[in-house]
Amino acid sequence: MSEASDEVDVAVAVIKDGSTAAADSGRQFLKVFDGDDAVKRGCFRTVSVSKATNNDEVVEAALRAYYLPDDPLDFELQEVGLHRAAHTDPSHSEEDVLNSNGLSQEPQPSEEQGETWVLRAKDKFSEILRVYQDWDRSDSSFVQVSVSEKITAATALHEVLGRLGRQGDQESSYSLQEVYMSNRQVMKQTLMPTEKVLDKVREIRKVSLRQMHQTRFYVVEDRKAEVKVDLLIGGLPPLLDTQEYSNMLHEHMAIKSDVVSVGQVYGAQGWLSLQVSCFAEAERIFMLAKDTTVSNKQLTSLVCPLIQVESLCPEQQPLLVFVNPKSGGLKGRELLHAFRKILNPHQVFDISNGGPLPGLHVFRDVPRFRVLVCGGDGSVGWVLSVLETLRHKMVCKEPPLAILPLGTGNDLSRVLRWGAGYSSETPQSVLQSVEEAEEVLMDRWTILLDAQDLSQSGTDNGYLEPAKIVQMNNYFGIGIDAELSLDFHLAREDDPDKFTSRFHNKGVYVKVGLQKMSYSRSLHKELQLQVDFETVPLPNIEGLIFLNIPSWGSGADLWGSESDARFRKPSIDDGLVEVVGVTGVVHMGQVQSGLRCGIRIAQGNYIRLTVSKHVPVQVDGEPWIQPPGHIIISAAGPKVRMLRKSKQRQKKHVSSTKDPPSS
Repeated sequence: MSEASDEVDVAVAVIKDGSTAAADSGRQFLKVFDGDDAVKRGCFRTVSVSKATNNDEVVEAALRAYYLPDDPLDFELQEVGLHRAAHTDPSHSEEDVLNSNGLSQEPQPSEEQGETWVLRAKDKFSEILRVYQDWDRSDSSFVQVSVSEKITAATALHEVLGRLGRQGDQESSYSLQEVYMSNRQVMKQTLMPTEKVLDKVREIRKVSLRQMHQTRFYVVEDRKAEVKVDLLIGGLPPLLDTQEYSNMLHEHMAIKSDVVSVGQVYGAQGWLSLQVSCFAEAERIFMLAKDTTVSNKQLTSLVCPLIQVESLCPEQQPLLVFVNPKSGGLKGRELLHAFRKILNPHQVFDISNGGPLPGLHVFRDVPRFRVLVCGGDGSVGWVLSVLETLRHKMVCKEPPLAILPLGTGNDLSRVLRWGAGYSSETPQSVLQSVEEAEEVLMDRWTILLDAQDLSQSGTDNGYLEPAKIVQMNNYFGIGIDAELSLDFHLAREDDPDKFTSRFHNKGVYVKVGLQKMSYSRSLHKELQLQVDFETVPLPNIEGLIFLNIPSWGSGADLWGSESDARFRKPSIDDGLVEVVGVTGVVHMGQVQSGLRCGIRIAQGNYIRLTVSKHVPVQVDGEPWIQPPGHIIISAAGPKVRMLRKSKQRQKKHVSSTKDPPSS
């Protein structure tokens, strides 16, 4: 495709030969821009429609392509070439519109132009505008005002203040502010008192319809408050004390001690916060950090919002949202925009920008809050691991965590009823499900991987490398299970652009498994297993899996549901790990098909493995090759609080996603 395509457009990826497909299926493919900015950058989305589709349905398909939940009757399509000509020739302004009144017949577009359109909002004489309060950021803290062509920012501000019961206040101390919340930054612009509000709305929509959906208007009280900027600096060497970090910043960035002080120090992660009482100095440090390298590592700088904890009611439990924009076939990016539109944008964090630490730092003084992680099991484990290290610095030490599954396996999400994957549930419905979810406890496990040089007699001859400590939430695999994960991981690293859908990912996983069907390594001969300090003999197996949850390999029940007097019924909070064996790829395929279960070997709360050779291992889907040595699995401190979707909400969602009966 020669033109530049919108980077989040998943439809383009599946259209290999647009012209041939259209001829074969009787369909046409339209390139649709959402405004002047997209036209300028050449970023479009491809809309596939039947050639017999009427014009209203074409507009509706274009809105769906941009995830815009608006009324199609309020929009129209303009041809890009004719739209450009209309700026210089007014005679084109009527013929270049595709709307509910019918397709224009004249002038005829060229073959090159005929497939390319701009989605436009129809101009209205008046619109209802939401204006939010800057001093109260709850969901209900807005008023609706009608703005016509004569309404200025000053007129709208007067009406808003009257509805908010602030008629007696000095209106000159308030202003109307436009806030644009993109995925990278939040931009603010104060409207001039004489500026026409409706013209402003039309201008934003003309630039980008998506930008309008990411824009809010606020009434802001102009305060001459004390300057206090919270800067997070990352990428520093870990495990230093406060004075060492302070000296390092003085050396590399010459920070001014009279206006800058070190706040929270997160030594394990190599992050710290700076409290800056001068805007100019804060801006200098913020920009300079991006060009500063310490110990051959580039620094990261983030500006953090300040939560007015004292204004929170005791019963309030705000939501901290983490979104992985690269998960879910890039649906994560759309969700990032959507949640920032619905919620206060400062409570929605892009986890790919600094990880979970910035969000948890911002919420560190909030007495009660919940967490929503939009991503795969890896993202959930990442948040839980960072939360564990920051727990002692937070007022709310155990915030419960919900999941919006965007990954491939999503085993933990399945167990907690959040589903096998994101099925385009509306963000509002997701937030309602989180509000109604029930709290449950879940075990977490620490895995100590102590690589050692073992002699033929099995005795230690010394260390090969420092011990590695990881946390496990779902499962730990060693052998063929981990080897498939490693091959899949390497294939994804070689060509990450191909791994943007769960369907493709699973296809690659199956292909990798077929290549291993005749492979045998007699894993049981290379392992010695102890469970609760008792030696457990191993059967003839090629893979050993330690389960914390009753879901493995994208929803398979590896342990099985049959009762067995030798073992307790598994639970995510029973303080036990289930040890299961598999005999090879065929056995694993039968388990995932529901035809068989794994080989039950043991249950316990303390596991010790002795490994005599290099073997592939994986923890919650993250694989690597582990040298010989000892592996110890033990409880990782207190249980974590998770949120499980209520059965009523689960049934509602399942019924709403079913196809309606045909007449």
